[in-house]
Amino acid sequence: MNKKALLTVAACIVAVVFISAFTFVPGEVEVGKAVPTFSLKGIDGKSYSISDFKGKVVVLEWTNPNCPYVQRVYKSGIMSGVQKKYAERVVWLTVNSTSPKHLDFEKAEDLAKQYKEWSSTFATMLLDPEGDVARMYDAKTTPHMYIIDKEGKLVYAGAIDDDPRGNKTEKTNYVDIALTSLLEGKAVSNTTTRSYGCTIKYAP
Repeated sequence: MNKKALLTVAACIVAVVFISAFTFVPGEVEVGKAVPTFSLKGIDGKSYSISDFKGKVVVLEWTNPNCPYVQRVYKSGIMSGVQKKYAERVVWLTVNSTSPKHLDFEKAEDLAKQYKEWSSTFATMLLDPEGDVARMYDAKTTPHMYIIDKEGKLVYAGAIDDDPRGNKTEKTNYVDIALTSLLEGKAVSNTTTRSYGCTIKYAP
C-alpha cells in the first residue's frame, strides 16, 4: 500500500473515531423501545420510579447548575420556557448525576434554591450520585434530553436545541418540536441529535 493510500485510510479511521465520540450510542436505551425502569430520590425527599408515570409523557433532563451550558439555557429561558409550556401535559424530571466527590456537587436544598431562582417548573430533580441511571441511559452531557412516550418507549434523545455555541438568533428547539408532535398524536420526526454541554461529573 502506497503512502497516499495509507494516509487516506488513517484519515478515515480518525473520522470514524471522531463521529463515534459525539454520536448518541445507547447504553440500555434505544429509540423506539421501552426504557429501563429505575427509582431515585428527589430533592423533595420522595422516591420516584419511572414506572410510576406509565401512561404519561415523561421528559428526562440531565443537569448540573455549575455547567455554563446549563446556566445559559436556563438564564435565557430556553429550558425553563419549554418546561413551563408543557408543565400541565408532561412529567418533567431533571436528573443530577454529579458525584459527591466532585467540586460541582450541590446539596439538595441548594439545588432547589438555584433552580427556583431560574424559574424552573420541573416536577422534581432526581438525585443520581452514583451515576447508575445516567450510565443506564448513556447520558453524556449537561444538558442531555430524553423523551419517553405514554407507552414507556423512548422517542427522542439528544440536545435541547441546535445552538451549542449560544450565538444563533433563531434556534430550533428539538424538545419543543418533539413534544408538540407527540402530544398531537404524530410521530417524532427527529428522534436523535448530538447532545452538547459539559461532561457529566460521574463518580469514579
